Amino acid sequence: MDKLSSNVITQVAIVVRDIEKTARHYAELFGMEMPPIILTDPQEKAHTWYQGQPTPARAKLAFFRMGSLSLELIEPIGSPSTWQEFLDTHGEGIHHIAFQIEDMDKAVQFLEGRGMRVVQRGDFTGGCYAYVDATSQLGTMIELLAHDQS
Repeated sequence: MDKLSSNVITQVAIVVRDIEKTARHYAELFGMEMPPIILTDPQEKAHTWYQGQPTPARAKLAFFRMGSLSLELIEPIGSPSTWQEFLDTHGEGIHHIAFQIEDMDKAVQFLEGRGMRVVQRGDFTGGCYAYVDATSQLGTMIELLAHDQS
């Protein structure tokens, strides 16, 4: 692999302290309906790993469809997680940009070969994700999203 399988940004994510309040502000600002707020699955189902260890961390999520991409709001619940670390270190703000990819293992290997380290991984209904610390190379964390090929 000499490049990621996609260069299309599918999502920009913002870590927030109060997802209900922030989602309400976005909905009002853009004249949109308030999206449902969902809770990520527990570790036993999501197989969430952070810094190489299983973690009970979960998050509340809200997704706004904004043209060709989604704006994701994330409120961490429990820790440790990349979301909580970001909130503790930087406060609220843009946590990552996400790319839809075809093969998670190949994409992770490709990025790790370029000095970018996976900090959190997990599963969700229909696929899996990995957060890769690309801050020193790209100025931000990136998320890889792979959907099941069913």
